[in-house]
Amino acid sequence: MGIENTRTVFRGRVITVNVETVRLPNGHVTDLEVIHHPGGAAIAAIDGQRRVCLIRQYRHAAGGWIWELPAGKLEPDEPPMQTAKRELVEEAGKTARSWSYLGAYVSSPGVFTETVHLYLAQGLDSVNMAHEAGELIEVHWLDLEQACAQALSGEINDGKTALGLLRARAALQRDVT
Repeated sequence: MGIENTRTVFRGRVITVNVETVRLPNGHVTDLEVIHHPGGAAIAAIDGQRRVCLIRQYRHAAGGWIWELPAGKLEPDEPPMQTAKRELVEEAGKTARSWSYLGAYVSSPGVFTETVHLYLAQGLDSVNMAHEAGELIEVHWLDLEQACAQALSGEINDGKTALGLLRARAALQRDVT
């Protein structure tokens, strides 16, 4: 198993697209189109009233406005936890005293190397937000149960957000029992 040849067909600001000739575990050799992405972190920030911070953000590639957890891509050599802390400040204007790792999420493993690290943040304090100029973001606080219901119904259709909400709720339920 392994990569026998790589041909880069596009190198952008965030992603690199390769055609990779790989030998699969069964010995078969095939060409695969692989989009390399540095990965990211997403945060389920829960306040003292069990409300979760959700971002309503304009995403051209998704066709408009969608609901997301605060999240962002890893910068070079930046650990996922540091990304999570930075993005919570930038997008939600919050810091947290308590952090729990909720595991990783792979968004589209057939073609995409992106792994998103999910976190639960509690003990929140307000700070100044620092939205980037190209971000169209509205910050909302929803009851966690309502947000989870929206994830299960498909109203929240972003994968990292749906999974992050459900994992956060499960982690909080474990802490109570």
